[in-house]
Amino acid sequence: MKKNPLRVIVAIVIIALASGIYVWKYLYNKPHPDYLTIPADVSVDANTLFNAFVADQALAESTYNGKVVEITGVPSGIEQSDSLQFVVFVFRQGDFGDEGIRCALHPRAVKHDFHLTPDKPVTLKGYLTGFNGSDVIFEKCSFVE
Repeated sequence: MKKNPLRVIVAIVIIALASGIYVWKYLYNKPHPDYLTIPADVSVDANTLFNAFVADQALAESTYNGKVVEITGVPSGIEQSDSLQFVVFVFRQGDFGDEGIRCALHPRAVKHDFHLTPDKPVTLKGYLTGFNGSDVIFEKCSFVE
């Protein structure tokens, strides 16, 4: 019994088309989480978080990476880079400058009238992406009232 090669080609095209539609509909158009409203997975003091990464990076990464983390601490300053604002917590001086936590503010969470008050703690919530050897990096941060 001989199979018709045209039927095999048509079947392959239909399967490829169905796979493409599935990827486009369910994976490509997957909604992104709204980091301004999503609740925090973990709440921790900023100094404790930084020290956890310095002491045992592998353990801290398995605990905090890829999660929405709420941190509380006294920020050292605000940095501006193009259209991004970073709230910076400095805990020590390293070989290449300040070391601590850097929180990139979500564009909708930027407070242009935000001024640091000495010794006044703030609470930020953001997506922790990792530790680069000197800084714990957060993205999509927002102020928690």
